[in-house]
Amino acid sequence: MTDRLRVRVHQWASGLDAAANRGRLAEAVTPGADLVVLPEAFARDFGEAGSDVSAYAEPLDGPFGTELARVADAASSTVVAGMFEVADDPERPHNTLLVAGAAQAAYRKIHLYDSFGYRESDRLTGGAPEPVVVDVAGWRVGLMTCYDLRFPELARLLVDDGAEVIVVPAAWLPGDRKVEHWRTLLAARAIENTCFVVGAAQPEPRYCGHSAVFGPMGELLADAADGEATFEVTLDRDDLRASRRTNPSLTNRRL
Repeated sequence: MTDRLRVRVHQWASGLDAAANRGRLAEAVTPGADLVVLPEAFARDFGEAGSDVSAYAEPLDGPFGTELARVADAASSTVVAGMFEVADDPERPHNTLLVAGAAQAAYRKIHLYDSFGYRESDRLTGGAPEPVVVDVAGWRVGLMTCYDLRFPELARLLVDDGAEVIVVPAAWLPGDRKVEHWRTLLAARAIENTCFVVGAAQPEPRYCGHSAVFGPMGELLADAADGEATFEVTLDRDDLRASRRTNPSLTNRRL
């Protein structure tokens, strides 16, 4: 257990070639970080809007999951990355965050992107509405995916389950004020829950980019612009403790 968590964020684009995306994992996951975060759908991109992605769904121990576990173990890190996972309905897989390495888990996206003219639920199956929190180097890390960020109740459930950090891999689509929404919502989830929030987005031109890490008082700790980028940040639990003493909103709640 440590009071410092070393986080690496890869704002990398995934393509339509699953083998090529899988081949980049060894480059992304190298020693030096406790937690490595890759975007939503990193195993294989969504393709054109409304595309059938069922042919690219894998079991958790399929080629992508096996390679993710291998590189995570080799680097002594925990890695979070997005994939399409086979579901009970073979035509509508899960949009899943796979956690590999020292911590192991799978989070299936709860809130499917039926918004801004899109219908993710036509092609994907939503996960059970249950928070997923994992232990990483003595820290409690909660998982959300992209559109989940717009639902503050999920973030609160994660924090009520002990999350000190919320990780949000995304393929946040561009559009009017969409970057502002992404950055504002990341900061809001951090402020209202007095926790760290790590947003790892796919880059432009297909997506918005602008990955960012916010501290528990809403302070910007690290970020990227719109293109492919990698950055690292160290989270300090003393900052979390100090913020929760200054702003004890979690304990002041009256339900």
